[in-house]
Amino acid sequence: MEITLITIFTLGYLAITLEHSLKIDKLIPALAMMSILWALISIFHLPVFEVDTLFKELKPVHVDEILLHHLGKTAEIIIFLLGAMTIVEIIDYFNGFATIKSFIKTKSKNGLLIIFSILAFILSAIIDNLTATIVLITILQKIIKERNTRLWFAGLIVIAANAGGAWSPIGDVTTTMLWIGNKVTTAKLIMNLLIPSLVCMVVPVLLASTLPAFKGDIADEIDKIDSDTHKYGAPMLYIGLSAIVFVPVFKTLTHLPPYVGMMLSLAVVATFAEYFSSAKFDLTTIDEEHDEYSSHSPVHSSLSKIELPSILFFLGILLAVAALESLGILFEFAGSLNTAIPNSDIVVMLLGISSAIIDNVPLVAASIGMFSEAMDHPIWHFIAFSAGTGGSMLIIGSAAGVVAMGMERIDFFWYLKKISWLALAGFIAGSLTFILMRDFIL
Repeated sequence: MEITLITIFTLGYLAITLEHSLKIDKLIPALAMMSILWALISIFHLPVFEVDTLFKELKPVHVDEILLHHLGKTAEIIIFLLGAMTIVEIIDYFNGFATIKSFIKTKSKNGLLIIFSILAFILSAIIDNLTATIVLITILQKIIKERNTRLWFAGLIVIAANAGGAWSPIGDVTTTMLWIGNKVTTAKLIMNLLIPSLVCMVVPVLLASTLPAFKGDIADEIDKIDSDTHKYGAPMLYIGLSAIVFVPVFKTLTHLPPYVGMMLSLAVVATFAEYFSSAKFDLTTIDEEHDEYSSHSPVHSSLSKIELPSILFFLGILLAVAALESLGILFEFAGSLNTAIPNSDIVVMLLGISSAIIDNVPLVAASIGMFSEAMDHPIWHFIAFSAGTGGSMLIIGSAAGVVAMGMERIDFFWYLKKISWLALAGFIAGSLTFILMRDFIL
């Protein structure tokens, strides 16, 4: 039966990685895989366990108990992401990201490369790498009209955004998973990963700045950018970003799960949004009486734009991995892997390289079930870095890359030939920096 379950998981995993070839949304195999795995566990009364992190052993539990436990952990991540996504959409409702255009003054391609890379690195740490990529490529399209030049910038934005998301607990879904799962703390994560992530961004940018694609100036188009800004765009940008940054502070002060702080932040941002828009509506009432106001409500509008397929995908994949974890399969696999490859650094770097091919969410979910080290153990920080930045090596290896691919119609093989080696150089440089800091400084 164990072989059957692993086969089902493998086939589901394969369907997820071949999403674009099969033309089937990845949430479908994720949900199907999750449901079938837990159904087989229940029907055949398979023994399930939870990992005792203190004694590093498996303790038998009832299937209802362990399923409820994993559902609770998964719900924490999903509710957190829903809050963050809604705040970002509210900022976008007021066109708040247009304020970022004011930072762009130069017409030098090298100068623009540095500006966009820095913005991607910083923004992705606050609003996540996916959203930062969308915002910056949208601005890029209004600044650079020549598509071939724009593709190079988009590739470097993906690298910088993934590097920026790795060192922040709210910058990348995988890092958020480790943070919410009490594997890392905000202070230690930033302390250990800020410099390696910065190196991971700086090395590719420096290498790219020597290439012909980034020589010279762009045409006189910056001055022609439309100034379609909202009256409250800038205030909403600052309020929204501050609210998201407040979440780790709230967790530190109250010791409550991060989603509680995110809900508080969402409530504050929504209050300002309703005040600025002067819309009259009732969040808890959905009937014809309020239809005339719903289109004017920033909260209703933002909630309607939330990417629910991604949320359902997280639900499916996290609970599917949880099924293998509950059966003790991941625990046993970790022991075999550590025996075969005693050097954990190599294991984690291979995980990072794998994340360029396989979705990094299930990889990190699996690693949480594989390793039982204590909170803030260096291996968790290295996993956060590798999974966050390793995906940059292929255009399909990260959410930021996939969205850039869609927005600019970037060819897979063009990226592989032109950008992948830059991402690999950054990944190796950042990994070596982390190892050196861990062994000789921290």
